[in-house]
Amino acid sequence: MISILMILSALGGLTIGGKMSNVKLLVASLNNDKLFMQTVKERKSSREFSDKELSLQDLSNLLWCANGINRPENGNRTSPSARNKQDIDIYVVLKEGVYLYDAKQNELIPVISGDYRKDTGMQDFVATAPLNLIYVSDVAKFEFSKEREKQVMYAALDAGHCSENVYLYCASANLAVVVRASIDKEKISGILKLRPEQLAVIAQTIGYPK
Repeated sequence: MISILMILSALGGLTIGGKMSNVKLLVASLNNDKLFMQTVKERKSSREFSDKELSLQDLSNLLWCANGINRPENGNRTSPSARNKQDIDIYVVLKEGVYLYDAKQNELIPVISGDYRKDTGMQDFVATAPLNLIYVSDVAKFEFSKEREKQVMYAALDAGHCSENVYLYCASANLAVVVRASIDKEKISGILKLRPEQLAVIAQTIGYPK
């Protein structure tokens, strides 16, 4: 099983020449023996996680499910968004550093090195689980609505769609997962250097069951 840690080690660690490097993701595997209705039946939130590194295939699969491109001819995504504005960015928080998921290139773009998992939430388990996702909406894309309340509603709905896709993937792959609204948005915005128009909406913790 190829883990993210193994991939980074093969690249000479988290950095090359003192700089973080991009991580190329695998093509999402569409083979799964679990029936859809059984997957929905098994969907649940878990708050106990092994600290075992996720495999690169699982990470690639769940990010594609979250908000990957499933129609290459027009760039449309696996998750719906308000008027197809595709406002959601997914930040991938690993032990080695924080990355931005680039759906078009199917890779992780370096944001900042270091272990920021503990900063992604209020619960103890976020610091030791192998993966935390931060869903960020660029509300500037909602130019069709200038009302802040509606922009926040669209952002929450779009982030929710992404996180539910991850829930379903995790149920199908026997991974533990929980979505979290308990995040310090000001702290996260500072770490990620978000623009004022970017809103950190929710976070999600994923790992192998403990």
